[in-house]
Amino acid sequence: MNETPPAAVPESQPETTARSSVWARMVNVFAAPGEVFAEVKAGPPCAANWLAPVLLFIVVGWLGAWLTLSQESIKHQSSDIQERALQKQVESGKITKEQADQGRDAMEKFGMIQKVIGGAVGPVFAGFATLFWWAFLVWLVGAVILKRTFTFMQATEVVGLASMIGALGGVVKTLLVVIMGSMFAGANLAMLVKEFDPLNTWHGVLAMVDLFALWAVALRAVGLAKLSGISTARSLALLFGLWVAGNGLLVGFGLLIRRLFGM
Repeated sequence: MNETPPAAVPESQPETTARSSVWARMVNVFAAPGEVFAEVKAGPPCAANWLAPVLLFIVVGWLGAWLTLSQESIKHQSSDIQERALQKQVESGKITKEQADQGRDAMEKFGMIQKVIGGAVGPVFAGFATLFWWAFLVWLVGAVILKRTFTFMQATEVVGLASMIGALGGVVKTLLVVIMGSMFAGANLAMLVKEFDPLNTWHGVLAMVDLFALWAVALRAVGLAKLSGISTARSLALLFGLWVAGNGLLVGFGLLIRRLFGM
């Protein structure tokens, strides 16, 4: 009796993990950053991971600058700050009254042009400078100091996706500026100050403690933890330490400039 040969069992195919789209990663970084950064580590290089969020950040910055500059209350506030700075220099003897008048005339002539140019160039510079600076720090801590295996561009992708927090923060800040009529409005501790003075060092320190800035550092720390395999707590300690040190240097530099110019 002839036996029917058993049916051939097809060879098992290796499972492939579905890779989400760039837009999905940009959205999911708010809710599940660990999963997004794990995908970055396991997947092939993808320039869109950092380029798309930064371009969105720039567009938000342009719209925010346009809306801010269109507010009459903001224009008046800016002029008042410049006037107070000139007056302080006159009182300290750094410049004469005539020089202050000349400076005031120059600001009236070219001030708006400078603001428009700054509004156009500023978001571009801030977007790319912040991206590559923090990517360098993440790569330096993980790949160089901790001797973990990941590339600079992987760090750039992680930091780029985390910059979605900056884009959201830009939207919130613009809304607060327009609603409150103050160019210093934002999701930071300076909102607790009744009358914010940009020439006051402590007010400036409070403005640095920004909810979205802290959130962004936390997301970068999650990304560093995923890329390097260290604990999230250790990663948070490292990056928040760098954030505090960097802001401390900025405060010190600002104090030096004010002392030099008598502000």
